[in-house]
Amino acid sequence: MSGAVMTSAGEWDHLEPATRAAYLHFDELTEQGLDPGPDVDWRVYGTYAQMRLWLGPEGGHDYDERVLRMVRSVAERDIDFTYLEALHLMERAAYWVRQGHTRYEELFRIPLAAARRFDHQQRRELLRWLTSGPGLKDARALLAGQVTELLTEPAENGPAGAVRSEIGDTDHFARMLAEEYGARLAEMMPLFRHWNTARSTRPSARWLRNAERMLTPGAVALVRELLTRLAAYRGGDWVVRFGDQERRDKVFLREDTIVVVRGILWTCQVIDERWVTSLVTDVAMTCGTGSNGMGSTCRCEPVTNAAVGVLARRGGLDVIVPLSRIQAKVRARSVQRNLSLALDAVAAANGLTREQLLDRTVPTFGLDADGVREERIGDYRVRLCAGVPALRYVNAAGKAVKSLPKELRAELSDLRAVLKELKLAQAAARSRLEQAIIQERTWRWREVTEYFLDHPVTGPYARALVWQIAGGPAALPVRTAGGWELAGHRPAPDAVAGLWHPIHATAGEVAAWRDQLIESGVRQPFKQVFRELYPLTPAEQRTGTFSNRFAGHVLRYGQARTLLGQRGWTGRSIGNWDPMNGGDQGEVVRDLAGWQARWAMHIVSGYGAPLLCATEAITFHRDGRPAAMADLPPLVLSEILREADLAVGVASVARDEQALLGHERYWHSHGFGELTETARTRREALARLLPKLKIASRLELTDRFLLVRGDLKTYKIHLGSTNVLMEPNDAYLCIVPAGGGGAAGSVFLPFEDDGGSLSVILSKAFLLADDTAITDPTITRQLG
Repeated sequence: MSGAVMTSAGEWDHLEPATRAAYLHFDELTEQGLDPGPDVDWRVYGTYAQMRLWLGPEGGHDYDERVLRMVRSVAERDIDFTYLEALHLMERAAYWVRQGHTRYEELFRIPLAAARRFDHQQRRELLRWLTSGPGLKDARALLAGQVTELLTEPAENGPAGAVRSEIGDTDHFARMLAEEYGARLAEMMPLFRHWNTARSTRPSARWLRNAERMLTPGAVALVRELLTRLAAYRGGDWVVRFGDQERRDKVFLREDTIVVVRGILWTCQVIDERWVTSLVTDVAMTCGTGSNGMGSTCRCEPVTNAAVGVLARRGGLDVIVPLSRIQAKVRARSVQRNLSLALDAVAAANGLTREQLLDRTVPTFGLDADGVREERIGDYRVRLCAGVPALRYVNAAGKAVKSLPKELRAELSDLRAVLKELKLAQAAARSRLEQAIIQERTWRWREVTEYFLDHPVTGPYARALVWQIAGGPAALPVRTAGGWELAGHRPAPDAVAGLWHPIHATAGEVAAWRDQLIESGVRQPFKQVFRELYPLTPAEQRTGTFSNRFAGHVLRYGQARTLLGQRGWTGRSIGNWDPMNGGDQGEVVRDLAGWQARWAMHIVSGYGAPLLCATEAITFHRDGRPAAMADLPPLVLSEILREADLAVGVASVARDEQALLGHERYWHSHGFGELTETARTRREALARLLPKLKIASRLELTDRFLLVRGDLKTYKIHLGSTNVLMEPNDAYLCIVPAGGGGAAGSVFLPFEDDGGSLSVILSKAFLLADDTAITDPTITRQLG
């Protein structure tokens, strides 16, 4: 049968001839108050009856009694509607309600009757148009009894059926709850149903009291287990089959599951256990990152906000590090707003700014001045070490061992929880220090020493960075018997200090610092001394308000968006949807020091292929208006372009082992072409490192390549893409980097390498310098 569109009675000219003729015949019968007769096609007649309920685009309430009799007679019959026909009936009814039709029981009479023909899973998919659609609150309230009766599974379906009757079966997490946890949830069904009432943005005091009253040790254990599963959950394809057809959607959590998950999170407010803060943080990180379809900025905003709310309401200074960690990773605006409110509230209560609060509330985790915490478990000493965060074990004889005996491992739970929180705190501290360079924060020297240099968590990072007293020389801090010194002088406690940025130094000063870092063996937590700089170019002076420096690249969109999001870029997702309305094009936005950069991108891959985007110009704005790049502070311009370069350097398809179909020219030109500023900085670091390597005699640095002389061939490793060519004819050599780094893993690097490219280049150099020892057949076949 034809899928009719919404129209008023008698206006059927747009339909297929056979359907139009049938509808006109039904019009005549309806006007005369006659039944359709014994030979009618009831599926066609049933759809016609539904169409007669449309009162026009303005909606309405009153119907001709003859139309209502027809609708009721159709609903009483067992008509063999197909799933798609039933779906169309439900869609139309929901749409007409939003148009202003208010006779809800009549609008949904035929669709609800049609839904009875299908199993409970298909019923749930059909009824989502009523149970989850916008603008249908009154209709849902009126028809709630019928919907509940349709969706409630019979008792013989067991505990899984009971769970599905409460929350449905419309995503993989809901299915897991029913199939894997049905029996346990059935034993605590009152609490489960209580979770299913968590439909507001925050719990009331009464809701929390009821949850606490229903909690048992078994329920607490189940909450922990379910949230652990959620933290590791990534959603996936959700397939609905009807007949020989299927519909496939990317689904993380659907609305009914979100309600229950929110209730589980709220329950954590009345659970006083060590694991709560770190696990709720993990859930926020999972749900607050990634993507969930068209335009989304995270997998599930409502659940992320619920997790943030739980942490904020737990209160105390212990939640500051988790909240700041989430703030550094999650880009959804509503989540950022809630995080800011939570942090500002705690800061205001303590008479501080948010940044001052974060400085002062990094926990020590019981670590001593050397970053070690030691506890005894049985005859063993367990050391929590901050340098390389891990647990280490020493037996009664003083010998280091890999682990504790099995019977003692249960006593490690608290220390393992502390280790997890330590890693979160270190990542947050590292991120804040790098942001402090970008934002040019300043402190009093006494604050620098107390909250950074002497702190067991932030100290290892801060002591490896170059600091500068306002108007004075820059230096690495040195601990003396009398306190911390810079460049041989002990700053006054109230002296203004900040982190040094190379944008304010001469080329000679930067070069001297880079030499000193290599010679002293100081490894920085991020690039400070070796930080790339991006001064305004003559071409950018001519273009004025936009830069084409990073236009024309082909990037793996998901990877690029994640990298940029971690550095503060925002913007809706784009993809292969709704290209007529611009769903495949958009921009990412970076706000810094009152200036704004907008980087345009558009999708260049087809459906089913890896999602690729092409980059366009970066435009600059101030107060919503285009801004000349020459007016930007040099540091602001440099940092914005640096972040764009990092995204290109990591996400470009030019780094792939082989060219993607349709992008061969780009792969060749950028995979072996001129170096970006990031790659040039990498080259400069290599120039200082190579003389110290045991294979130095086999290496030579050119403008774009590291030449490696093996015994079989000479190889050229590109310093940007890390791809390899073989002389004499520049044949491509495909090497998939292995984990561990081999001999290169022991080479000192002066900074934690963004994207790992420097480590990859060194790893390939060590491998190819000893090419006669290569046994990997995927490589030896290419060597000939």
